[in-house]
Amino acid sequence: MMNTNVNNSKEPAFSAKNLKLLQNPFNSENPITVQVLGICSALAVTVQIKPAIVMALSVTIVTAFSNLIISSLRNGIPSRIRIIVQLVVIAALVIIVDQVLKAFVYDVSKKLSVFVGLIITNCILMGRLEAFAMANKPWPSFLDGIGNGLGYGMILIVVGFFREILGSGSLFGYQIIPQALYNAGYEDNGLMILPPMALIVVGSIIWVQRAKNRKLIEK
Repeated sequence: MMNTNVNNSKEPAFSAKNLKLLQNPFNSENPITVQVLGICSALAVTVQIKPAIVMALSVTIVTAFSNLIISSLRNGIPSRIRIIVQLVVIAALVIIVDQVLKAFVYDVSKKLSVFVGLIITNCILMGRLEAFAMANKPWPSFLDGIGNGLGYGMILIVVGFFREILGSGSLFGYQIIPQALYNAGYEDNGLMILPPMALIVVGSIIWVQRAKNRKLIEK
């Protein structure tokens, strides 16, 4: 009889269990809308969609590779210094990401300002390292990091989309709202570029998500 243990080294790389690590953070285990983590950056970097996308990719890369590294080292990390080791790994990855952004997308890097550096303190990263990477093998941990990073990033992009198009009438800096509408009296909603509106948009997403999935109300 074939062994179905989850730790079986012959388990397919993209088994149903591993695919759930990628899929669940988009819905029932979303870091922002279900676990209510990473809210600060969701409020701060979503005035435009481009910085939101860059921030989403940055967090995904750091989360995935920090999970991978910590999982690979987990058996050799003394329990009393595990938090220090995790912070060192995260900080090193954040520095690399920050330097790459400054080298290739300097304008976006300036808009993100200190928030790239603050990825170090993002609750999602420490939460996944403690809850998953320290107890699982490298490949599932890597997938878990990608899933949670993309789940986080999806919310940032949705919020950034609505805030930019309603607040500025543009996407990626290009005008989307036709000039004819402005000539007819349409005006951009200036409230959308203020931080409180980001919270309202996130709250609306949470409301819609929980209205569609009643099980989330109990979480």
